[in-house]
Amino acid sequence: MLIQLLALPRNLKRVVAATVDVLGIMLALWFAVSVDARVFYLPSNWNDVAFAFVLSVASVFLFYKLGLYRSVTRYIGSKAFRAVVFGMLASSSALVLFSALMDARVNLNVVVIYSLSAFIFIAASRFGARSVFRQVQSRPKDNVIIYGAGEAGRQLAHALIHGREYHAVAFVDDDETLQGAMIQNLSVFPVSKIGELTHKLDVKRILLAFPSASRSTRRNALEMLSHLPVTVQTIPGMADIIAGDAKIDELREVNIEDLLGRDAVAPQMDLLTQNVRGKAVMVTGAGGSIGSELCRQVAAQKPKALILYEWSEPSLYYIHEELTQTYPDVAIFPFVGSVQDEINLKSVMNSHRIDTIYHAAAYKHVPMVEMNIIQAARNNVLGTLYTAQAAIDAGVEKFVLVSTDKAVRPTNVMGATKRLAELILQGLAKTTHKTAFCMVRFGNVLGSSGSVVPKFREQIKKGGPITLTHKDITRYFMIIPEAAQLVIQAGAMGDQGDVFVLDMGEPIKIYDLAKQMIRLSGLTVKDEQNPHGDIEIKITGLRPGEKLYEELIIGNTDRLTPHPRIRRASEHSLAWTEVESLLNDVIACCAEMDGQRLRDILKDAPLDYTPDSRCVDLHYPVQITKKIKHSLSQPQQPQ
Repeated sequence: MLIQLLALPRNLKRVVAATVDVLGIMLALWFAVSVDARVFYLPSNWNDVAFAFVLSVASVFLFYKLGLYRSVTRYIGSKAFRAVVFGMLASSSALVLFSALMDARVNLNVVVIYSLSAFIFIAASRFGARSVFRQVQSRPKDNVIIYGAGEAGRQLAHALIHGREYHAVAFVDDDETLQGAMIQNLSVFPVSKIGELTHKLDVKRILLAFPSASRSTRRNALEMLSHLPVTVQTIPGMADIIAGDAKIDELREVNIEDLLGRDAVAPQMDLLTQNVRGKAVMVTGAGGSIGSELCRQVAAQKPKALILYEWSEPSLYYIHEELTQTYPDVAIFPFVGSVQDEINLKSVMNSHRIDTIYHAAAYKHVPMVEMNIIQAARNNVLGTLYTAQAAIDAGVEKFVLVSTDKAVRPTNVMGATKRLAELILQGLAKTTHKTAFCMVRFGNVLGSSGSVVPKFREQIKKGGPITLTHKDITRYFMIIPEAAQLVIQAGAMGDQGDVFVLDMGEPIKIYDLAKQMIRLSGLTVKDEQNPHGDIEIKITGLRPGEKLYEELIIGNTDRLTPHPRIRRASEHSLAWTEVESLLNDVIACCAEMDGQRLRDILKDAPLDYTPDSRCVDLHYPVQITKKIKHSLSQPQQPQ
């Protein structure tokens, strides 16, 4: 019956509510007269019935004007309660007025009793129906603890009351002044009690409700929660909530950057705008992880023009659409093109009179580059050469290369080609021209294509196993927006061949990161100590060219800069004639598609390149023979 009532159209439910109110008000009036007369009163003529009916209809009309029937019964609250109060005051006034006009014998006792009984009926019917509806629609909710009893935590607790998934059972908070208090009918406990509460109250989930806290504070909280058998989620950032882009109860997975524990430093605006504001800026690799973020940061600083240069048409389309919608006042020009296309590069730079270039175009995935050595050299080495030469011809003021920590004592082709790209710019910087070259080196960025974090998250969702190449592998991590901002600021300080390295914080052990992600998902690690765990971490072995750890600086020659997160490295470089001779060999190898010889040239060059595996280039004859033999050894499928 109730389910059928809930399914009625909204207007029909309003008619039902108004009809019930008409009958209730008539009964309240007759009840008041009976109490006053101390006898059971029944209307003795049609005039009495008409009087009660007119009063009830008038009262319902007043309730309608006060908005009582606009309230959804399931979510009725204080506004509806106020409407009932004012409605009953108006109804009582109407009773006095009608009794005078119709010469009805209604004294003060009747008015008072009528007001109270009608108010109780109207209010009780609403809030009683709300309780019944919620009970009918309710389903078992997971018990949750809210970590943080501040304003965000209180809003979350209130939102969960109306939700259907979670039931808040307690707050925990570090603030001793809040501990022991009652907020939203929930007790506030010290954080030290969270393990006991989790077990005692059968809690399946802990919700972090301190969106404005520093990253170090969040990391401390996550480390403390990581041993508990619960899922940890967080509410959106306060900026998103205030802007209306998210709701307080839109729970999200813990941002992996919270596990880094390092708070971002506010950018120095003079450095951030120096090579961007009012200038024509070009970003190569504009559709990539770093390139697209560089475009966002540049567009936000009001350049004269922003030129997007990208080989992948879909990637270029998406970043162009995003930027034109977000920054409609910025002149944005999308160019499909390769950094290996000298003619196209020169045409773009000359036609738009480029002032600043951020060169982010590169092949960067280590295993893929190891299997495609020639294309990596063409893109990473020759692409940098052609882009730099086009910049010189066009009179570009500043050229900033986005480099990598893998360029330091490289063990893979990707790192070797990026180190050679650095030497190209350092060599060109020693020649006479207007363009100032510099490069910025940093490690992994969270959320980039190929990053372990989304890969691990997807593997956890599928039930595992998480695949990891080595138990002791470590990496530096930084969030993409911070990295892009630092690249722009470092570029502003760069002059002739400067190498800048970004402060990446402490290196993260990937195995520990994987375990933490498993635990924060409410699961357990399956290993020898816990053979019945949920997710196994499977070690697959290092891939060709992969290092256990990365470095950012060759030697200990770094110096401070005006920015606390940027350091300037003093490293050996080559004269342009030496670089040019090396490039001629690279170009010859590319023309002959000889990946093995190119690898040997890189090994003999002053790059500190030490391959740690055999050549796995797919153009190398040994690889082709192995692939064919493997294919022939496989049993043929029936047609």
